[in-house]
Amino acid sequence: MDYRDAGVDVEAGRGFVNQIRNLVHSTFRPEVIGGLGGFGGCFQLPGGFKEPVLISGTDGVGTKLKIAHILNRHDTVGIDLVAMCVNDVLTSGAEPLFFLDYLATGKLDKEQLTDVVAGIAAGCKQAGCALLGGETAEMPGFYQLGEYDLAGFCVGIVEKSQMLDGSQVQVGDVAIALASTGVHSNGFSLVRKIVSDGNFAWSDTPELLGGETISETFLKPTRIYVKPVLAALKAGLSIHGMAHITGGGLPENLPRCLGKGQAIKIDNSSWNVPGVFQWLADAGEVSSEAMYNTFNMGIGFVLLVSPDEVEQTISHFQSYEIPAFAIGEVITGSGELVGLPF
Repeated sequence: MDYRDAGVDVEAGRGFVNQIRNLVHSTFRPEVIGGLGGFGGCFQLPGGFKEPVLISGTDGVGTKLKIAHILNRHDTVGIDLVAMCVNDVLTSGAEPLFFLDYLATGKLDKEQLTDVVAGIAAGCKQAGCALLGGETAEMPGFYQLGEYDLAGFCVGIVEKSQMLDGSQVQVGDVAIALASTGVHSNGFSLVRKIVSDGNFAWSDTPELLGGETISETFLKPTRIYVKPVLAALKAGLSIHGMAHITGGGLPENLPRCLGKGQAIKIDNSSWNVPGVFQWLADAGEVSSEAMYNTFNMGIGFVLLVSPDEVEQTISHFQSYEIPAFAIGEVITGSGELVGLPF
């Protein structure tokens, strides 16, 4: 017997690396040293920093991958993978520098996984970071045929004096929400249960989804906020805190960017919740509390800004075609979020 008899095709793995080489190289920044294929990726820190701080983050795509497997569409989940990491790193005010991925599958399908890596490369380009390397593991018997799992890791950089850590936030600061593109990459175990238990087909087009199929709606990739936010910081807008709205929704994530003795009061009538969330609530008979604690409800990222720069901040993001709107303000408190409809 040899390794191929055990289900691992080393030659196919080498061929896959060669197939994705150009995709990876297309994301490189000037600071990348060397190419693909070493034991580690090499990256030289950019100049101009007095006290550089490295900010790191890691995440996955979760059970949204199940939908990609069911529909045999793999070109968007790589964007989700990058987004989940770079948006987290961004909340400290950091510029993402490089990204690495871990891809595990039962049997290597070069065409399928090239689509995945193409999505990762596209996400890296949107974020302005280099796809520095990764690992592809062929694990027969561990994953079902045709299935794979993804994890990502990102490193960013910020000047220590400009790092956002909650200490800059002031009572009276206004919370500016940046719209999501939909469900993003959280809550998909509940999404899949609602679709399954309701006997919906992925090709169905419920009226609340605005003419899109269920599959189109839920495979829409997570929005990457990096370039517009970094441009806002560079322009000198007074951004005092940021939150990436992921698992746990607004109640769990928004208070994480506050300082001590602070809370946020939300005006729940200040934005229109997209139809996809109303469809999920109706189809699954999901309570308002469970919806807000599971999904982003149309808000993918939140900035805390000085009250005198609200209109300027909103205009900045609208120039990037990202809907932005004020949803509340920082008040005195103990880390809570008040004003939600439950």
